[in-house]
Amino acid sequence: MTAARGRTGRPPLTEERKAEIRLEIARAAVDLFVTQGVAATTGEQIGAAVGVSARTVWRYFPSKESCVRPLFSAGIDLIADCLRQWRPGQPLEELFDRELAVENRLLAGPDHATVGALVRLTRTEPGLRAIWLQTYDEAEPAFARALAARAALPADDLRPTIQAAMFNAALRAAVEHYAWHTAGTHADRSTARTELAATLRSALAAAGEGLA
Repeated sequence: MTAARGRTGRPPLTEERKAEIRLEIARAAVDLFVTQGVAATTGEQIGAAVGVSARTVWRYFPSKESCVRPLFSAGIDLIADCLRQWRPGQPLEELFDRELAVENRLLAGPDHATVGALVRLTRTEPGLRAIWLQTYDEAEPAFARALAARAALPADDLRPTIQAAMFNAALRAAVEHYAWHTAGTHADRSTARTELAATLRSALAAAGEGLA
């Protein structure tokens, strides 16, 4: 009789580690897109910047443009949680003050000059633009469900659906406004963070007038 053979090789990656790898790939792709352009960037280059093979990159993402998706979608769940906690009568922009000004979890990721450069690329790169808009399209139902739960309404009720669309549009417009109005500037990380937070706050205040 021989002993049963155990499995050999590396243990499977945890979901947490997979998420970390996706984020590492996303950040590497952003840096390469911004410095040398999307067309000049290859999967091999993205993988090499992270220390993985191009095959690994394609295992996580179907295209090089989609590599940036984790950065575009970061914070969606956190934003939805904030909306569920929105108190009656509370100005919408104040709801996010803690996240924007203290914990900065809504502004996590690469430095904001890089974020601005990436968003500006969505103007000229159709592949990136598609990922950018798709991310917001997929976020909107999550925001609608959060607003419906806040108001004790059915998830498919029209009012939270309209509110979510307005809120979502305000977020996207704020980030694009920040990106396109800071082109050519060289603010330090702290200043850039403050400017982006102020832009988001102004956009949410404007949206809140229609959402109240």
